[in-house]
Amino acid sequence: HTAATMAAMQRKKIVKEGGAAPSDFEETVAQALFDLEATNAELKADLKDLYINGASEVNVSSNRRAIVIKVPFRLLKQFNRVQQRLVRELEKKFSGKDVVIVGNR
Repeated sequence: HTAATMAAMQRKKIVKEGGAAPSDFEETVAQALFDLEATNAELKADLKDLYINGASEVNVSSNRRAIVIKVPFRLLKQFNRVQQRLVRELEKKFSGKDVVIVGNR
């Protein structure tokens, strides 16, 4: 795949309301999802049709940060099926930050 094709496929992992442009952080999370789909055989089939609406980083305590990933409410059940494995892999990628998946109505 060319770099342009890879970027287009990565963008399919994040769909913002009203076609808004994703932030750099949201692009990073979308890239992590894309990488997992490409490299993790056990998650590949489950992640194929899933995408996110947004992502943000929040302070949990003075020295802990969490990543909140917003997903379309209608896809929440499918995310819940792979949530344990997906969160574990994302926490590894984002060096120990807590990862939370929430439905976005």
